[in-house]
Amino acid sequence: MAYANATRTGEWGIVASFNGLVTRISDARRRYRVYRQTVAELNALNDRDLADLGIARSSITSIATEAAYGN
Repeated sequence: MAYANATRTGEWGIVASFNGLVTRISDARRRYRVYRQTVAELNALNDRDLADLGIARSSITSIATEAAYGN
């Protein structure tokens, strides 16, 4: 006599959707923390230190956006 077992791998639709949502939210929070930390660290530098790095104070947010989101 033969036996057969069917094993499902993967996740069901609603579970996969929820896990995907949790992953995207977690990723967004992590990226936003990188953005905030970068802005805070660059804002803490004085103008001379920023000039030594070749960074204008007005470009801090765009540098932080690139660091966090890669845009």
